[in-house]
Amino acid sequence: MNDDSPYKFRPKARILRLLGDELIGNQRLAIFELVKNAYDADAEEVVVTLAGLGTPGASITVRDDGDGMGETTIRDVWFVPGADHRDRQRKEGRRSERFNRLPLGEKGLGRFAVHKLGERIRLVTRAIDDPVERVVEIDWDKILGDGYLEDLQLQVTKREPITFPGSTHGTEVVIEGLRQDEWTRGDLRRLYRQVTSICSPFTAEREFSVELKLPGREADLSGLPTVGEILRKALWHYTFSLDEQGRFTWTYEFINRLVGADLADRTVSGTLESLQLDDQADEAAEEAMTRKQRRGRESKSVVVDADFLKGIGPLEGEFFVFDRDKEVLARMAESDLMTRYLNENGGIRVYRDAIRVYNYGERGDDWLGLDLRRVNQPTMRVSRNVVLAAINLSLEHSTELLEKTNREGFVESDAYRRLRRIVLASLAALEAERQSDKDRLRQILGKKGGIERFDASPPFQALRREAKRIHADKELEPFINRIEAEFEALKDTVVHVGFSGIGLAVVFHEIDRGIRELLAAFKAGGERPALERKAMDLSLLLDGFSTLLRRSGRKPMRASELIRQARDISVARFRYHQVALHCPVLDDPSQDFEAVMARELMVGALTNLIDNAIYWLRVRWPDLPDGEPLLRKIHIGTSLDVEGGPAIIVADNGPGFRDLPELLTKPFFTRRPDGMGMGLYYVKLAMELSGGSVQFPSAADVGLPEGYDGAVIALVFQNAKEVG
Repeated sequence: MNDDSPYKFRPKARILRLLGDELIGNQRLAIFELVKNAYDADAEEVVVTLAGLGTPGASITVRDDGDGMGETTIRDVWFVPGADHRDRQRKEGRRSERFNRLPLGEKGLGRFAVHKLGERIRLVTRAIDDPVERVVEIDWDKILGDGYLEDLQLQVTKREPITFPGSTHGTEVVIEGLRQDEWTRGDLRRLYRQVTSICSPFTAEREFSVELKLPGREADLSGLPTVGEILRKALWHYTFSLDEQGRFTWTYEFINRLVGADLADRTVSGTLESLQLDDQADEAAEEAMTRKQRRGRESKSVVVDADFLKGIGPLEGEFFVFDRDKEVLARMAESDLMTRYLNENGGIRVYRDAIRVYNYGERGDDWLGLDLRRVNQPTMRVSRNVVLAAINLSLEHSTELLEKTNREGFVESDAYRRLRRIVLASLAALEAERQSDKDRLRQILGKKGGIERFDASPPFQALRREAKRIHADKELEPFINRIEAEFEALKDTVVHVGFSGIGLAVVFHEIDRGIRELLAAFKAGGERPALERKAMDLSLLLDGFSTLLRRSGRKPMRASELIRQARDISVARFRYHQVALHCPVLDDPSQDFEAVMARELMVGALTNLIDNAIYWLRVRWPDLPDGEPLLRKIHIGTSLDVEGGPAIIVADNGPGFRDLPELLTKPFFTRRPDGMGMGLYYVKLAMELSGGSVQFPSAADVGLPEGYDGAVIALVFQNAKEVG
């Protein structure tokens, strides 16, 4: 042979076993894959039978009433690893005849799930209108040996229909010589939940059902509640839909199911032309990127529009939310059953064309980071163990969401990251409305209100796990230890200066932001120097807050001086976000006044209002090409006509407020997706420490120029004096 002759790949026959062993995560997932194959075969019913478990004759049978396979399909598809006919069928939009389905399969590997389950396989299949059924029998121990895949030959026999007599059709796969000898009660109950959850439990009409049979082991499934029984115990029901253009529609319901609690049900709905995003975590991730990674990156979006939905398509969601407070559980029947079910099944699952994408929503999977969001706001945020939810995607439109080869979720691409942001943003309306009803519940049940404590342990533990994952624990552990120690010292400082829980709540906003930004930087795979810099910044932030609290004395200060300092801090942001800023008092001292205030806190409060205004301006007004007239406007001025004293006025032309003032300044109340809900509460506390208050007048009340039809906030100072 010529030395330059080309070589060919010659895979060993054992690669077929490896495909099953290595690509499928576990036995339950392997059965799940066979059920999905039945869906692609346009089946209406699938029966999974585990017989003779614990005996030498144990078997697993998966039988469906789908289209079945003829000779051509067996030869050109079933015997061809990696056959892409399903993928081509989906891309071409060719739907099944009976149920108009697009196929779930992409890679042509799902059928090799059988090799994960056992050594001997018997396939019996009959296609529609085929007068015979075809049988394939495989004993892997006998045929694999040390040969090559190209030499492997299997016999397909034809026979008169026995398994599928008369006009019936479909496919039956029988697996023997099982790899898993022992199936415990827990294994079987988890398998039952898995195969029966392939269809969304919230879909009214079913065209695909799965039944699990366990001859002789039926008792292992006893006591399992139905999904419907559990859903009837939810206090909150929330649905939303997002169309291809980003139009967001939602409905929220509170249903009082508590015995002896006189509390009216409540229903609220709304429509937004676009769904608001929170890009704080993404800013942190971008800071952690290398310069090369940032180059060419598209500008961040603060709303969901058609471009943001590219490759994801329209989606909808349905949430059933529960309350696990002991006072609530004491007024509900069979509360133990509900809590046990939520412990096993709580979370947000994902479906495409109403068929589940495994393993989102499984126990231990927190793909949205819900638990980390909730660590310091237990009554505001929903966590995995209080929610049963489904996100429904369109298989036709979600073309950029690709399933991993091991069938455990989507590839973590840009489209997947955008999907996460969309789902988290969709929770804003639910969590805001639920906060109101939680407060009503607390009053009815006699629970005291107040600030919820911030438990820093979970986020610090998460930081340590991420540092260890990227093998940077030795370098970063000293910083994390210092941050944790300074946080504990800060709590002591707050208590000793008399702020107690209230003072602690003031600083949580920035502390939580710093921890989440550092964690986002870890997950974005930032460079070591950047991670160390962020860790040091957070440490300095904590040290600075301690100093702030020790020095927050009240001194006379002009309103114009405060406004100038806040403007100078944010001037780069105004330019970057295309915001026109108007500060008339800086040019006209006749409207100036002087008041006694805690300078550090007031600068922080005014900066916080600017931050909120910029965010909501970006929601209402899209980005413009350079050189275009600026549509986003912020007014920071003064008024001497507000009841209670002279005031600093912050106004904008964003979407404005939709809630009552008492809710706006409530801690942890927010309509900003993934927001802390501490911004206006921070401002309120800062004003109280400066002897003033926060008001929400109309634009006409404070004589604003024309065009400021959004939010208007007045920082009112008592005992101030005019100096203009």
